[in-house]
Amino acid sequence: MSRAREGASVSQPATAAPAALDALASLDALGPKGPYRSRHRLTVGDVTGAPMAELSLVPRLFVTRALAALRAADTLPLEERLAALKRAGELFATGTVAGMSAEAYEGAVCRMSGTPLANVRIAVEAIRLSATEAYRSVQAARPVGAVGDWRDPYARSGTAVWIRRGDVFAVHAAGNHPAVHALWLEALALGYRVAVRPSRREPLTPYRLVSALRKAGFGTDQVVLLPTDHDAAGEILHGADLSMVYGGQEVIDRYAADPAVLPNGPGRSKVLITADREWRDHLDVVVDSIARHGGTACVNATAVLVEGDPAPVAEALAERLAALPSLPPQDEKAVLPVHPLEVARGFERLLLGKAAGARAWLGGDGVVDDLGDGSAALRPAVFQLDDPRDARLGVELSFPCVWVAPWTREAGVAALRDSLVVTAVTGDEALLDGLLAEPSIKNLYIGDHPTHWIARASRTTRISASS
Repeated sequence: MSRAREGASVSQPATAAPAALDALASLDALGPKGPYRSRHRLTVGDVTGAPMAELSLVPRLFVTRALAALRAADTLPLEERLAALKRAGELFATGTVAGMSAEAYEGAVCRMSGTPLANVRIAVEAIRLSATEAYRSVQAARPVGAVGDWRDPYARSGTAVWIRRGDVFAVHAAGNHPAVHALWLEALALGYRVAVRPSRREPLTPYRLVSALRKAGFGTDQVVLLPTDHDAAGEILHGADLSMVYGGQEVIDRYAADPAVLPNGPGRSKVLITADREWRDHLDVVVDSIARHGGTACVNATAVLVEGDPAPVAEALAERLAALPSLPPQDEKAVLPVHPLEVARGFERLLLGKAAGARAWLGGDGVVDDLGDGSAALRPAVFQLDDPRDARLGVELSFPCVWVAPWTREAGVAALRDSLVVTAVTGDEALLDGLLAEPSIKNLYIGDHPTHWIARASRTTRISASS
């Protein structure tokens, strides 16, 4: 578990970068003048509680000066920054960065975050692909009637030019999965200078990524890593033109009315299966929606709604999910998230409190599987509810936990509201029209697409279908 070390927040130049995390390493702030090691440092542990690294926490003044440097900097020309992004993605995924090989990074981030090794590798590939495709991806959002450069001949005849809304983009990053760092690369592709505040739980991924970007050609005044305590965290958002933040519902509520901040919170993603479809034919997709990424992502299914009796579906899901093994995260066959034992027990208490009165198909006696080294795997849970309007369908926990409930025509689209993703297994076109028209459903997948699915060629598409 992490613990803060006392000391003044006076930054000083770093003298060494981590070669590996076999010994206690220093993860320095990466400021506009290079790496800085502060006297105020946080010890970051692995899932067993063993210390792995010391994270430098920078004070408010350091943040203010770093953001001023970003604002004063010139943006790299388009072709230069896209080439640098591609090089950075390859370095991050396969190279030695800050003295650490790709293999050493994957093992270290498993131990630090509790993310299974297979999922870390998926995240690494997602970051590599994003670095290559970021500019093409964001161009899909460009209005059809606009061009991307004032030099385009159409711009001379009155066509609008599509440009970014500012110069500095800030990220308050999450630590639940390394792949969250694939998203802010799009801001770099557009020409923003970017400030990243890493998660205290898992700062290694952004440290490696920012280091790779700098090694690939982005200047120290183009992208910075600003670990801070909570007092200085707000300064990062205050000093940026646009920001992206991660957190719980309280974060969503805090920034919902701020047009300069994109809050990312619980996904509350769902699967709907109507009576005109045989649920057994889609069981693999439902299980994958729940369990992929260890159930930690906002795109994992939190709820499964079934037109008809939900009990057979819940029973089948419990049988399949119960077979998942409990293993240390660095094991090649690990699929479940791992936490320090007391943290895992806290999740368990929260789950059992929320599940009171629900029918337990899996996890009713608890979900903590003690691995004997100070850590524990969080095992899957399946609970059946009686009402599609039950608020517990929106309870999202960072492991494979799903609530199964009946769905009725009377409940309609309202039961699917406030979802990042809905996978609709149905042939009812009127229902699909209603789901697509519901603004609180951000992504609609029709048929056999798991809720975590992303079409690389059209990442901004809101509706996807399969036969």
